[in-house]
Amino acid sequence: MIKIKKQTLESICEAARSTYPDEFIALIGSKRYGVIDDLIILPATFGKNFSSIRIDLAPVDDSIVGSVHSHPGKSAQPSGADLRVFKRTGKTHLIIAHPFSLESARAFARNGEELELEVIE
Repeated sequence: MIKIKKQTLESICEAARSTYPDEFIALIGSKRYGVIDDLIILPATFGKNFSSIRIDLAPVDDSIVGSVHSHPGKSAQPSGADLRVFKRTGKTHLIIAHPFSLESARAFARNGEELELEVIE
């Protein structure tokens, strides 16, 4: 099970809404073991049905656990391109689908296996 702070997920929702109809991408971190509580924004390219992030500009930081990106459609299932990004950016990944609500976020392992996502205060 993956836990995420509600405030962090709300920030992800807002970022996804603000880039829509383009995809949003960022990194996620955990300062408290086992709870995603940080959104790391790096220079990125947001486009229709794609996004890319400058991983080379990520800080050397053990708290970075993976990535998050949005899908402008209703499906949060990872694509082949998503799985390639997962392998390069950590072991926990989030995809948030339109309408970019707390309920439309999904968590995945780096191999694409869906994980249970719990939103906590």
